[in-house]
Parts: sequence; C-alpha cells; structure tokens
Amino acid sequence: MASNSRSPISRRTWIAATSGAVAAGLIKTKADAVKLVAQEAPTPPDDPTKVPGRFTSEVGVRAPEERPRRLTRSQTLSSSSRSPLQELQGTITPADLHFERHHAGIPDIRAGRHELLVHGMVERPMVFSMADLKRYPSVARTYFLECSGNGGGAYNRERMPVEITPQALDGLLSTSEWVGVPVKTILNEVGADPAATWILAEGADAAVMSRSVPMEKIMDDALLAYGQNGEAIRPEQGYPLRLLLPGWEGNASVKWLRRIEVTDRPTMTRDETSRYTDPLKGGLSRQFSFFMDAKSTITFPAYPYTLPDTGWWEIQGLAWTGRGRITRVDISTDGGESWTEAELQEPILPKSTVRFRHLWNWDGSESLLISRAVDETGYVQPTVQQLWEARGERTAYHNNQQRVWKVGADGAVTFGLGDLV
Repeated sequence: MASNSRSPISRRTWIAATSGAVAAGLIKTKADAVKLVAQEAPTPPDDPTKVPGRFTSEVGVRAPEERPRRLTRSQTLSSSSRSPLQELQGTITPADLHFERHHAGIPDIRAGRHELLVHGMVERPMVFSMADLKRYPSVARTYFLECSGNGGGAYNRERMPVEITPQALDGLLSTSEWVGVPVKTILNEVGADPAATWILAEGADAAVMSRSVPMEKIMDDALLAYGQNGEAIRPEQGYPLRLLLPGWEGNASVKWLRRIEVTDRPTMTRDETSRYTDPLKGGLSRQFSFFMDAKSTITFPAYPYTLPDTGWWEIQGLAWTGRGRITRVDISTDGGESWTEAELQEPILPKSTVRFRHLWNWDGSESLLISRAVDETGYVQPTVQQLWEARGERTAYHNNQQRVWKVGADGAVTFGLGDLV
C-alpha cells in the first residue's frame, strides 16, 4: 500500500496532543463547515435559566433545530426513501429515518391477525401467530440493511452526478438493533427435511414479494424479526414480522412475512428473475448475487458543505460489508495517488456499519477525497473502472465502487468521481 510523504497522525496521538487545540478551534469538523441548505428554527429564549421549560410528554421530540428527514423521490406505489447519512451520529439509524423500499406501498397489517405459515418439506406444517413466535427465545443483533440498488446513481459514466449528497447517493442503507427468533428455531420446531436446500419467503403486501433463500443462510444467522431499536418494527420496515438476512441484499429480507415454504430448489419467482439480477458483459446475467460486498462512503466533507478555511479537517464516513467485519479503511486526498489508513471507531461488529475518521490538513488546493474499505476476507472495495471491467456498464445493482468527493479551491464540495473517469 502506498503511503503519503508525511507521517499519518493516529487518533490517539491527536487526542493526547491537541485536546486544547480542538477547543480552540484549530482542528475543524463538520460543525465548522458551511451548509448551503439553511433550515430555520424557532427562536429560543435569550436566557433559558429565566424561562420555565416545557412539561414531560408521552412521546419525545427532537430539538427544534434538529430536522433530519428521509429523502423521497416520487409518491408512487413502487418507491423508496433514503436515510440522511450525513446527519446521523454513531452507527444506529433512528427507526423513523430508516430507509424504505416498497414494491406496492405499505400494507396495513394488524399483529393480532397476522400469521406465518411454515410448510413444504417439513414433518409438521404449522401456522404461527405473533404471540406464538414471541414465546420462543429471542435474540438481539445489530446489522446493517442495504438495498442492492444503493449507489447506482453514480455508476453510469454518461450520467455522473456532481451536486449529490451522501443521502441521495448511498441513503438506501441503515443500521438497527433487530430483535427476533432465529429461523432455524422454527424450522427445528416443524421438523424441516434434511434434504431441503432452499426456502421460499413470501410477503403479505400487494406485490406479494417473494424470494428464494438457500438453507445454509437460513440455518446460519437468519432472523424472524419483530423488534427494531427498542420497539416493534415499524410498518414501513415490515410490521409485524420480517425476514432478516444479515449482510445480504435488502430485497431478500422479505417484509410483512406470511409464508415460508421449505423446498429442495429455488422457486424462481418474479422478484428474482425479472429483477434483482446483475447484467454482465457479453449478454450474460448473474443471478442470486446475495452478498453486499465491502463498501465505504465519506459523509463529510461532502456536498452541500463548503470548507471556509484551510487547516486541519476531520474526514468522517461509514464502512460496511456483508462478509463479516471491516478491518481497514484507507483514505486518499489526492485522487488515489497515495493512501493513509483511517481510524476505525469502536464497536466494529460483523455485518454492521462502522465509523471511520481521518485528520486532513487542507492547504487550499483542489483535492479529490476517496475512501476504500477492506474486510476480513481481504476483499478491497474496487474502483469504478474495476467494476466496469468485471461487469460492464449496464448493471443496476451492487454498485460498491469507491466514492470520490471533490473539494474545490474555494472550499465547495461536490461529487468528484466524474473527474477520474
């Protein structure tokens, strides 16, 4: 791995040596940057010690000036909304900001009437109510969930964006603590046939979303999830029950789950034949590309921020992989000519997002910032050219190419991948 000419500063050394410098404003973060999109907030009292505060309430609210919102594109039955990655703290996404992807709108389902049928190659076909499922031992696990189309807006060289936020680019990604019953517990209960190699998962929405899943994954870490971040899963996330397949493309984690059929082959449903396949070069397509490979994205500095001054700035971002843990994130500030290892922020969990940070001394010249993630399998996040070479330029899914942000000499930040292609 190439190195910068100057020695990198570790976060530990930085904290020890510059604790006073941070307070003095010598090291700048996102809070010091200028955001082009202003939001008005109610005027607070000049002295809050002179005015009584508001009373307690049944449901809490955000501070008036904190207004994160999902980004919606079109109000149609088949649509999506995106999480505000650049506005979030830590790695957990608040449930009301978790991204959405629906194929026929959000169904109105009541937990008291919802049932899960488990049948097929089993000894005892059974129907489970939500109360039945909650009687089994539950587990809580923190995992990311990502739509396989995430990042597709920056893959086509003919339509490479410039003014695009991390939310618009990569906001089909969220991380939650999920609570539920391991699917293998229920399959053991019904007596799944050892010869079975697949299941079919079917949703109760108007699209009847259906996906085939290998038994190996089901018996590994798949969950029947009914809880999210301390509460019941919200309707847009599959209330009252969804399948959760950690590290795999989001559409396979079927929401509003109503049926599991145990089989010895994939069912080849509409949702895994007419879509969610990856076109390759030569007229071929790749089917069942379940894993979400290692990816990272810089959330600051990014559009629409402007850096008002030169000096030390903290680059921030997220990295994740469906194949275990992130082991390293490298940062380049010169368009990929040289790389320096970033600092990973604990906890570093498998199949979960992790925060990274890197101190950068901006000298006021035009710069191209890139992050690349490496996971515990040794896989390195590829360049877009490497993806084009492997897949061609027509695929709409699994776009995990390196993201690039351009800092102009005036400090304005835009998406910069087009400058490298």
